[in-house]
Amino acid sequence: MRIGITGKLFLAIFATCMLVLITMHWGVRVSFERGFIDYIKHSNEQRTNMLSEALEEQYSQHGNWAFLRNNDRVVFQIMRSFEQNSDSSHNLPPKGWRTQFWVVDNQFNRLVGHSGPVPKEGPRHPIRYNNEIVGWVITTPVERLTRNTDINFDQQQKRTSWLIVALSTLLAAAVTWLMSRGLLAPVKRLVAGTHRLAAGDFSTRVTVDSQDELGRLAQDFNQLATSLEKNEQMRRAFMADVSHELRTPLAVLRGELEALQDGVRQPTQASLSSLQAEVTTLTKLVDDLHQLSLSDLGALAYRKSAVDCVHLLQIAVAAFRERFRAKGLEIVTLLPEQATLFGDPDRLNQLFNNLLENSLRYTDAGGKLEIGAEQLPGRLRLYWRDSGPGVTDEQLARIFERFYRTEGSRNRASGGSGLGLSICQNIVEAHNGRIFAAHSPLGGVQITVEFATPIMNKAP
Repeated sequence: MRIGITGKLFLAIFATCMLVLITMHWGVRVSFERGFIDYIKHSNEQRTNMLSEALEEQYSQHGNWAFLRNNDRVVFQIMRSFEQNSDSSHNLPPKGWRTQFWVVDNQFNRLVGHSGPVPKEGPRHPIRYNNEIVGWVITTPVERLTRNTDINFDQQQKRTSWLIVALSTLLAAAVTWLMSRGLLAPVKRLVAGTHRLAAGDFSTRVTVDSQDELGRLAQDFNQLATSLEKNEQMRRAFMADVSHELRTPLAVLRGELEALQDGVRQPTQASLSSLQAEVTTLTKLVDDLHQLSLSDLGALAYRKSAVDCVHLLQIAVAAFRERFRAKGLEIVTLLPEQATLFGDPDRLNQLFNNLLENSLRYTDAGGKLEIGAEQLPGRLRLYWRDSGPGVTDEQLARIFERFYRTEGSRNRASGGSGLGLSICQNIVEAHNGRIFAAHSPLGGVQITVEFATPIMNKAP
């Protein structure tokens, strides 16, 4: 039979409680028995001293032991006078002798006491007269309890102590069980949640009811479940988008080829150009997917060095200027003379090209694109502001999602594959920067990129 963590914790705490309880019980019993014996010894010594002092007075009055020989009544009267004498009552020991005693003369002949033999060993107190020992008060050694009242008292204390041990054991078991269940309740919730999470239920969440280590662990578990749920949703959406993006050009290709095979269309230059366009679309989509997968895995090669970001941006703008002019768009640049940062020139060039391509596809004819750079303390900010059409706040929040296009028709001719901004985001993050979108003052979208600039830049 396998013992769970609740049982193990219960046994550990309960065993510790029992060890402490038994140790305390043993210590209390030993202390009580020794203390009780010492108490009896001290009581007898007090009575013996008082009796020897009283007998010294009696001997000085009579001059011999004739008054005491075989006369126990004299001793009992002396002992009774101890309790009746109020002047010394505050010094009297508790009533009652716990041992046998004898009064003997200086030759150790018994005068008063038990009829048995006088012990050779044991406490003895001398009786003096004129600085000479004339007798002794001898008691048996107190090694154990002898009086029935003392024995009964000791047994009563023993029964009471064992009863306390039994009740304490039950109380310890109940408290330990409740404590172990209470302490492990968050752990059990985490275990159950982990099992559901491992089974694919990413909507699983656990209740956080504390701020200790287990509470922080539960919070981390919920964050992990949220991330997994989001990743699963993104994976499903990604697969659906990929299948959608591939299905359409493949369907067009299949239709064109079937038309050529059936003789519906002739293999003219126009039909071949149409087929070539669909193949180009597929090639571009596959290339973008490949680039995105590499950037997600961090497999893109980054050869970073000190590069002039402004120079790279000017080269990219020069390459796109003719295409912008052909669409009736104006490019305005507000750039400093130089802005040096630590990065990979090839990947930065890919970033700038993707952002220019995005503005070219989505900006209406007759508009313009404004590209600027601002050198701030410790960082460089670049922005792309284009004119209308604008986007809604919801579209703005999703603009970096894969395969997402702000225009509803999802036209590939104008919208591209929808992966460019996702690739841009990965490139910027690989350079320890950040990229975000906002509404443009010109009526369209503003894409802002910020880089850390540990290298000092020249003023514009």
